[in-house]
Amino acid sequence: MEAAAGSWQKLAEVFGDTRIGSGKRVSGPLHKASWSGVAAHYGFNALEATESKLKTAQTNAQLIHTVLDTLSTRMQAAQRKLRHAVSDAEAAGHTVTEDGWVEPKQVVDPKYHNDPDYQGVQQQANAGLGGYRARIDGALAEAERVSNEATELLHQIDPFDLDKQYGAASAAEDAARIAEFAGLDRKNIPNGKDPQRTADWWADLPSDQRDFYLAAFPDQIGKLDGLPAATRDDANRAALDMRLNDYALREGDLGYHDRYSYRSLSALKDRLDRADAEPAHKRLYLLGFDTSKDGRAIVAIGNPDTARHTAVQVPGTSNQLDNVGDQIKRAVKLQGAAGRWSANGAEDVAVVSWLDYDAPEANFDSPSEVELNLGIATQGRAQDGAEALRDFTHGLRAAHQGERSHLTVLAHSYGSTAAGAADAGGSGLDADDMVVVGSPGMTVDRVDQLHTDPEHVYVGAADNDIVSDWFSDATLGADPKKAEFGAQHMYVDTKGHGGYWNDGSKSLENQGRIIAGLRPRDGGAG
Repeated sequence: MEAAAGSWQKLAEVFGDTRIGSGKRVSGPLHKASWSGVAAHYGFNALEATESKLKTAQTNAQLIHTVLDTLSTRMQAAQRKLRHAVSDAEAAGHTVTEDGWVEPKQVVDPKYHNDPDYQGVQQQANAGLGGYRARIDGALAEAERVSNEATELLHQIDPFDLDKQYGAASAAEDAARIAEFAGLDRKNIPNGKDPQRTADWWADLPSDQRDFYLAAFPDQIGKLDGLPAATRDDANRAALDMRLNDYALREGDLGYHDRYSYRSLSALKDRLDRADAEPAHKRLYLLGFDTSKDGRAIVAIGNPDTARHTAVQVPGTSNQLDNVGDQIKRAVKLQGAAGRWSANGAEDVAVVSWLDYDAPEANFDSPSEVELNLGIATQGRAQDGAEALRDFTHGLRAAHQGERSHLTVLAHSYGSTAAGAADAGGSGLDADDMVVVGSPGMTVDRVDQLHTDPEHVYVGAADNDIVSDWFSDATLGADPKKAEFGAQHMYVDTKGHGGYWNDGSKSLENQGRIIAGLRPRDGGAG
């Protein structure tokens, strides 16, 4: 049974490696090459179906491994109980027959059975007989019970039907039953409020239990701050595929919100797939997503667990699930800008686009439109997202491998309000540097009310930035760009509210320098 369990585990690993290899060597390069047309449409659909089937097969193989492994463990436990019962019975002078029956022992010659004391002596000598028989029967009953439970669970799993593109939902149902059998209940998963505790829980799990939790509860595992980025990415991509498969099955009966989510998640998956063929430091990690309200997504370029320099970019108003591609482009630019100043280039740098709060809706194309979007003038959404941002940055610290990394939090527009609220509250963001651009306020009156060292809080404000000019020094806190606020000035040479990442600009260069642990340059520097 142990050998069989091990074989299924190896098969699960092969399915997983094959699925990942398909993305890296086939679908990823084709996406990157911008293959298009009718053939591309059907080709990508076929590849997506194949990779979905491989994921279902991987999950099912992992579930079968868990059933067999649990059965083996519990059968061995029953076997030990049986051996101990037999050994104790024999040590007490009883004979245990091949069918498990415990014979009474004779302590007095039978010819004296008419002696009035014979019966009492015999009963006293065999006082433990019933206990030994009950222990043996109990061990056999336990083995039969777990065998029957495992048989039923295995019958419910359909591991060989690989033509099911949408089989992941059925596998998830199987996983819930198997979890109960294996004693790996969803309730055992930490609530995510303590990233270090979560990291320790994961590190202490045997590898096969990690694989089971990942296969059985990807939606929950993917949200846990403190887990490795690769683990969260694997879990969230599995959950993303399941969500897309569900939408595809109901495509003709989707409401407006589900249609919006379907389009947004499909675009996100396409962007992730395109990066599968990139070098390791250009790979994208899906660290979270949510379709509630306008939708949310957390995506990293580069692995923050191994990077020497990690940046967390917090976007501002009017950012939601459907424009996550724009946020990824911004992260790519920041990684490149920081790579210019790091010893090993961009390979040292990971940048996370963190949109895990409900950013206000607003359009800043003209002052008149600003006046129509005064919902951004309150701190409510920033305060609501503050704890999530703190948990995320502390989770990056808990999951990081090796020496402490240099962590920078960058925030734009209302994102600086969210970042300020996060750093002002609780134990702060544990950031080495903070950069805010186009900020309407950080919820505080002075920089020393934040946890980040005031010498490492940088503020940049472009000319004609409507948000910085119109909304700062009002309801969102003092104007961060003013000298009395106490932050460090970061030189910018761009115009307006959205130009801070313009190619070739000093604005982008200075953000890159700070991410790499350097001071920004002033306007006269080369």
